[in-house]
Amino acid sequence: MTPPLQPDSVVATPRDGLPDARDRILLVDDDGRIRQALSLALDDEGFAVWAVASGEQALAALGRENTDVVLLDLMLPGMDGLAVCRRLRAQGDLPIIIITARSDSSEVIAGLEAGADDYVTKPIVAGELAARIRALLRRSRPTTDGGELWVGDIELRLDQGLVRCHRGGSDPTGIHLTRTEFRLLVELATAEGKVVTREDLLRRVWGYDYLGDTRLLDVHVRRLRVKIEPDPDAPTLVLTVRGAGYRAVGRADATD
Repeated sequence: MTPPLQPDSVVATPRDGLPDARDRILLVDDDGRIRQALSLALDDEGFAVWAVASGEQALAALGRENTDVVLLDLMLPGMDGLAVCRRLRAQGDLPIIIITARSDSSEVIAGLEAGADDYVTKPIVAGELAARIRALLRRSRPTTDGGELWVGDIELRLDQGLVRCHRGGSDPTGIHLTRTEFRLLVELATAEGKVVTREDLLRRVWGYDYLGDTRLLDVHVRRLRVKIEPDPDAPTLVLTVRGAGYRAVGRADATD
């Protein structure tokens, strides 16, 4: 049975009777001290925070509260963070940042493979977390720039955030990408066949200095290939350039 929803901090009371226009953060962590500390710190950073203690409570909260970003601890009682992340990702592209107590590759990669957009490790520095949230919010909102880009037979509609595959001469089929995956593909397509370094992709897509930690990028490239490549194990659209970065083929390259 799902425990009753008992949030530690409710979205802040609107000021002067006006609606609260701040970005809304759902914080999911079973440690009450962390919930309280992060709720207060993020409130100081200008966010409105809704904090719960379990995955079940998180899913219930999302069914009744508008949310812009989810901060999700991986080690939760009952439904663990990975299961919650997979459930949320199956339902849409709501931005997700996972919280992990360990920085080892297996746990971080598992969270990213489950669909998270980013991760932070404990102990959490509030200013760093706020910077990552803001960067994620910037790329989660559609661009107002129009036009289209191509990666092989994959069409990107920039103003609509749409991706379509024109493979095999049949009618184009839609491909669902998360906002982070879409932004990554746009950055590669914009380079027009040139190599983009891992460092540049991390800075342009995630908007943050990751100090050489490329797991975040490599997992997202792998997830992107699964969605757009005819054979993700033998990619022909998004290519790895060893020792340099990644390169996306242009439309002409794919049809030659």
